[in-house]
Amino acid sequence: MSDRWSRAGERSRRRADEQQRRYRRGGAHRSVTDEWDDYEDDDTAVIPRYVDEDESAAHYADPAAGYDARYDHELAGAGYPDPDYADPDYADDYAEPGYERTGRSGHRYRRDEYDSETDIEPIADEEPEPAPAARRGTRASAASLREAQRGSRRGATAPSAAARKARGGVGRPARSGSSGGRGRRTRVASRKAAERQRRRRNLVVLGCVFVVLFVVAGGYAGYKFIRSMGGPEDFDGSPGPLAVVQVHTGDTAEQIAQTMVEKGVVRSSGAFYQAAMRNSGITSVQPGYYAVPTHSKGTDAVAALLKKTSRVGNVVVSEGRRLHDSTDVNTGARNEGIYRKIADASCVGTGADKKCVTYEQLDAAGATADATALGVPGWAVDAVRKVPDRTRQLEGMIAAGAWDFDPSGTPEQILAQLVSESAAGYETTGLLQSGATNKLNPYQTLIAASLVEREALPQDMTKVARVIVNRLAVDQPLQLDSTVNYTLDRTEVATTDADRARKTPWNTYAMPGLPATPISSPSLDALRAVESPAPGPWLYFVTVDKQGTTMFTESYSEHLRNIQRAQQSGILDSGR
Repeated sequence: MSDRWSRAGERSRRRADEQQRRYRRGGAHRSVTDEWDDYEDDDTAVIPRYVDEDESAAHYADPAAGYDARYDHELAGAGYPDPDYADPDYADDYAEPGYERTGRSGHRYRRDEYDSETDIEPIADEEPEPAPAARRGTRASAASLREAQRGSRRGATAPSAAARKARGGVGRPARSGSSGGRGRRTRVASRKAAERQRRRRNLVVLGCVFVVLFVVAGGYAGYKFIRSMGGPEDFDGSPGPLAVVQVHTGDTAEQIAQTMVEKGVVRSSGAFYQAAMRNSGITSVQPGYYAVPTHSKGTDAVAALLKKTSRVGNVVVSEGRRLHDSTDVNTGARNEGIYRKIADASCVGTGADKKCVTYEQLDAAGATADATALGVPGWAVDAVRKVPDRTRQLEGMIAAGAWDFDPSGTPEQILAQLVSESAAGYETTGLLQSGATNKLNPYQTLIAASLVEREALPQDMTKVARVIVNRLAVDQPLQLDSTVNYTLDRTEVATTDADRARKTPWNTYAMPGLPATPISSPSLDALRAVESPAPGPWLYFVTVDKQGTTMFTESYSEHLRNIQRAQQSGILDSGR
């Protein structure tokens, strides 16, 4: 009996040793104890079978414990798996696509996870349960084995080496190593590590970009701050030549400062603006043109702007003034024309640096340039082009009033600016719609207004306008002395018989109708008077004294009596 037990135990040990050697050749390199220590880290390891502490592993190995040599044979006959046994409970696992068993150990592996068969990694199956077959031999041993199996399922402590040996290879031995599982974990960990490295690299690059932007922004802000602490940029040294700067209506100090920069007067708008805010006189600056030295400091530019002599290109055209100069018969004084006034206002600078547009240049430009190039509006272009004396084609087209022009422009540009702005002023009075009342076109209305301007005081303008309109309606000559004086170099209120007898396109004694052009620059009041004449039947009027008293009548005999009254007052005395 003892020999039988000894031989059975020996066979069981050899079988266990053979399985362990075979298992090591499949890649296991760790002991059973090492496997148990790594259990928590290796999710592919087999849960070890529990062995009750009260049951000694020697019970299965020692013949004295009652191990029957028939046990090995009976267990195999009762359905326990031999090394080639495939448990039907795990048939589905083995049938999974891509999995196979390796050798006689019964372990599974997934072929497509490895490059070659030499890299096959066994995948441990769960511990198969023993077949429920009747066992012969010692009942206590079988019961102890079943109790150990139940303990393993409950997750008890690891079985001892002796207990594993006593089992004699029944089922599959626990894995002594899991290099394949660790290989898979290593590859996954490598991928995660690579991903973390890429993220860290991206974060580093992004952080560098933000740092660069922050440094640049901080540097620029610091530069601006330092600049602000040191004040705005300004010119140093002596100022340069004069520049003409325009101040528009409604301009603020900031807008004036920007214009100064554009013209090269100051180096920065801040330099001018700061100086302007310290000088209360900036609020008194009027719209217009100013000559200011270039390359000036901000304070100097403000001071130059506020000087009265800095204003240039400002001309005042009085009511009834003509384009050309004339001489007064009684005093011998020169009556400066509009061209002379413009020439004087165009001067920039002093002494040898003084530059002006001359009277002759303006007269030539007004006579030779086309009407449209000179700013003549569309409602007057045709009539202006038909004027018989080209030197007089712009007569009346520059309205009475205060005007600003750019003196740095050419003569044609200066005239065009003044004519176009005057036309816009004329049109505000209702000139383009006046024909419904006076039966005159806009240019004829302008001519009639020039006659009213030269013949009447403001309080009598609407009545004089009515006399003109009434005479034109009946085709009666206007017979106005102002039209006779227009072409004379020497003028006075009274005219001679010889002057009245001279036929010209402007002498209303020698012809019926209106003159060829306006004879002066009318005021807006005179223009409105012609646009809306006072109602009345008057055909005659005459000023009877030097105070400007004017008599109106529709009777010619009464008009003759009024003329005698004027002669008695001396207003009609001639200086010639």
